[in-house]
Amino acid sequence: MKTTNWSLALKPLLEKYKGKPHPLEFKNLYQLVVMVILSAQDSDKHINEIAPPLFKAFPNMKVLATADENSLFSFISKVRNFGNKTKWLLELAKAVKEDKNIPLTMEELIKLPGIGRKSANVIIRGAGIKAEGVIVDLHVVRVAPRIGIASGTDPKKIEKQIMEVIPEKDWGEIGMAISFLGRETCRPTNPKHHECVINKCCVYFKENR
Repeated sequence: MKTTNWSLALKPLLEKYKGKPHPLEFKNLYQLVVMVILSAQDSDKHINEIAPPLFKAFPNMKVLATADENSLFSFISKVRNFGNKTKWLLELAKAVKEDKNIPLTMEELIKLPGIGRKSANVIIRGAGIKAEGVIVDLHVVRVAPRIGIASGTDPKKIEKQIMEVIPEKDWGEIGMAISFLGRETCRPTNPKHHECVINKCCVYFKENR
């Protein structure tokens, strides 16, 4: 059986989406961290809508560290799992204290409340620094096995599989590129196969055309 050269096969996808901003509309690293935590199990669109008044009230980590649960509730009570997210944000703000102290390594980020590998990878990409992993969000969990680059439904295992076949220099972009493909083209139902820039290497396309 011929082994796919994934670095070459996904080159058109990287070229299409490389550098495209994350759908979360953040203006600085502090906003990105907060919005990434809030967006878990919720939509980026919803978080973009609730963010402006939240950041007007709490413009930086120092101010957020002085907040309490009640003062945050009025801004994020419509966010899914807002109870836990409120606790995580308050704990994080008290630990970090100021924007300049926000860590930018995988090891340090995943120690913070409400931040796992996926969130850390999003933050690292948003900060424009060298990737230590691959973003695996819900779209990547769905699309990567469809393409054939990974298997299973465990985000950590999918991330590891992608990292094994994609050069390290492309780690920072490939996850987001697959995510954008899932959002725009490779939809859960009625995927737009003929608009897909990587349909030649896609297992799902070959099986369903």
